[in-house]
Amino acid sequence: MPGAQATSLPHAARLRRLRWRARRGLLENDLVLERFFAAHESRLGEDEIAGLDILLDLDDNELLELILGRREPDGPAAGELARRVLGLLRGV
Repeated sequence: MPGAQATSLPHAARLRRLRWRARRGLLENDLVLERFFAAHESRLGEDEIAGLDILLDLDDNELLELILGRREPDGPAAGELARRVLGLLRGV
């Protein structure tokens, strides 16, 4: 799991890594994620970083469906941390 190995990195390094992982194949995801970082990056704590890391493990189409509210998360994305970040993503 990519998130597990990244937890030992400093906060700023984890944010840089997530920004890199947030570059997606779907333009729609890129736009939402860029707006998300612009609005929330300075306030992201470790919980939000962990939640975003879980969501970024999803494939592009699944992530977009969740962001648009066309489906609800399951598996690891159904956890509290990922749901919290999903709420922020849906609000940008």
